[in-house]
Amino acid sequence: MSSSTGVRGQGPGTRGRRSEVKGQGTEVDYLVTSESRIPEPRTPNPESQIPKSPNPRTQDQLRATNIHKSYHKGPVEVPVLRGVDMEVRRGEFLSIVGQSGCGKSTLLHLLGTLDAPDRGEIHYDGRRIDNLPAAERDRLRNHQFGMIFQFYHLLPELNTLENVLAPLMIRHGTWSYLARRRQFKCKAKELLEMVGLGHRLKHRPRELSGGEMQRAAIARALVTKPCLLLADEPTGNLDTSTGEEIIHILRDLNDRRNLTIVMVTHDRSIARQADRIVRLVEGRIAE
Repeated sequence: MSSSTGVRGQGPGTRGRRSEVKGQGTEVDYLVTSESRIPEPRTPNPESQIPKSPNPRTQDQLRATNIHKSYHKGPVEVPVLRGVDMEVRRGEFLSIVGQSGCGKSTLLHLLGTLDAPDRGEIHYDGRRIDNLPAAERDRLRNHQFGMIFQFYHLLPELNTLENVLAPLMIRHGTWSYLARRRQFKCKAKELLEMVGLGHRLKHRPRELSGGEMQRAAIARALVTKPCLLLADEPTGNLDTSTGEEIIHILRDLNDRRNLTIVMVTHDRSIARQADRIVRLVEGRIAE
């Protein structure tokens, strides 16, 4: 869909007020522009750096315990995850790294309830979520989680603004959405301004570069004010420069708005931008 992977240069943004997280499960206001649309690169943190202190009320926002997952190719069972234990602290930026095929994306999809483990449990804010009915999992993703994918998954028939609005259309239904349409459009436009796409509101995905499509996907992930952002190889299809700009946006969201982020990547230089790195080897967390 993309014609190139470059991103047009960005001018300075507007200075805005800073949002705060008020407590467990509280929605975060992302409709505030930062001092610049593209934050300055920051010095990568070493893998051993201790994560920022999370909310003391519930230290682990997300926890996976003894997660197993296999797939079948005909009569052959292919194990992917073999007893994964991990936790994500509130306000943390966590990177999951590993070679291709080690189970990184599978694990992220399980954490986001897009799939269910064969064995094990996943808890979010102290509540088990892997065994919820499908409708409740859908509601959880729409209200609590934001998701970014390597291949963007923008709807080709919608323009940039409409793609960002899509989660709100799903959440509120036709009549409720129409009644608040002006408010929702203002929210989506402010997010697109924040990621540097204020000039591309009416463009369809085929008219955007790879970097612009990923920026639109980030805005779409934030429009529902999630408490947890899950990013699956968000720079995997982008050139180095554009990928760094995307990571700087994510880093800024975590630093300024305390948004918890779990990111899967195979690029260790990208992973080092996070607070903590978890390495997955042959379906297990490497100590």
